[in-house]
Amino acid sequence: MRLIKFVTVALLGIVLLSCGEEGPVKLSLPANADALIAGDSAKTWMLASRYNDGHRMNMGDCFLRYRITYRRDSLFNDNNGSSSSCGPTLKGRWKAFQNDNGSFVKWESAQLPELMGIEEDHKYFRIITLNPDSLVISYKHKQFGNKERTIVDYMVPEGTAVKDRDFHNR
Repeated sequence: MRLIKFVTVALLGIVLLSCGEEGPVKLSLPANADALIAGDSAKTWMLASRYNDGHRMNMGDCFLRYRITYRRDSLFNDNNGSSSSCGPTLKGRWKAFQNDNGSFVKWESAQLPELMGIEEDHKYFRIITLNPDSLVISYKHKQFGNKERTIVDYMVPEGTAVKDRDFHNR
C-alpha cells in the first residue's frame, strides 16, 4: 500500500512539474511539517529516485545508499561519509518555512559551498510533496559546464520498498 501511495504521489509530482508556464508548485506547508520531516525526534529518509531536468537518473551505489536524517532539534546529517567513495558526511541545520513563493526546507552548513559548488552557506529546497510516506523536493543545481538544472528528489522513509529503484543497474 505504501508503494502504491508513493507511486501515485511521484506521478502527481511529475505531472505538476511539467504543467508548462504556470510556474513552480506552491505547496501549503502543513502545520505539522516539522513532525512529518523529522518524526518525534528524528526521521531518516532514503532517495527513492532522482530526476535531472525531467530525466530519471541512474541510481548508482552512492544514490542507493544515500540517507538523510532530520532531527527535531533542527539538525540534519547525511550518511555519505559511511562510504569512502561517496564523499564526506554533510551536517548542518534545517528549517521548514513557507512564503509567497511556496514551501521550502532551508539547509545551513559551512560545508555547502565546497560540497555543492555554491558560494553561500545555505541552500533552499522547494517542497513539492510532504506527507508521512513521501518528501519530494526540487532545487536548482549547476552541473557539467556550469549549466543550471532542476533536480527533483523523491524521498521515502528508510526501509520503504521501492519497485525498480535500481532500474539502471540491471
